[in-house]
Amino acid sequence: MFSADWFFDLDKRLRDMGLDSDAQTFDEIKQNLSCPKKFSPDEFAEQVIYVILAGGFSQKTAKKIHQKIMNKLVNNIFNYNDLLTIFNNKNKIKAVCEVWNNRRDFCDSYYSLCDLDSKISYLQKLPHIGKITANHLARNLGEDVVKYDIWIQRLGALYAGEVALQEKIDNKKLSPEIKKACDDMFFHLVKETGLPRGYIDVVLWKACQNGLIKL
Repeated sequence: MFSADWFFDLDKRLRDMGLDSDAQTFDEIKQNLSCPKKFSPDEFAEQVIYVILAGGFSQKTAKKIHQKIMNKLVNNIFNYNDLLTIFNNKNKIKAVCEVWNNRRDFCDSYYSLCDLDSKISYLQKLPHIGKITANHLARNLGEDVVKYDIWIQRLGALYAGEVALQEKIDNKKLSPEIKKACDDMFFHLVKETGLPRGYIDVVLWKACQNGLIKL
């Protein structure tokens, strides 16, 4: 494990299975991480809304719900109750409406920031975006960061080879020791593959989610 051959095999198997996507395709993610584009307010809101909706759902389900909601939003034929009929979660739909209605201000504020830490801190303050999902969102916006979710934490602990680290895995509060183990793993794989760590992150996450990596 944790070699270039191992990683590229995972990437190929996911592509062969048609599982090469998050909110964007693997190729779009790789391209945007290598040469980030500036999203329009509508595109920015679309990325935020996907991350809001995706938590707790399979990607297939999240993308289906996201598409239905975005169709309503971009055609301006919606209200709060309409969106609830698509996705019956009041807190998330309230957040979706707030993001869409304030998309220009949110987008402009994000792009006014110059350093990565400030951008991620800002994303954490958006409606229904937390510390871990802020990294997911930042990566989808083209920042070369990783989402330290439960799968990546488990892989980091495995890479470190320290059994005691397993007890510090927590999807709600990221342990500094676990973060270091994950960062060491990504540093190694970036060196092995020459790819952005944000891209390595999404491939590893998808491979774990679909059982190609057994943990």
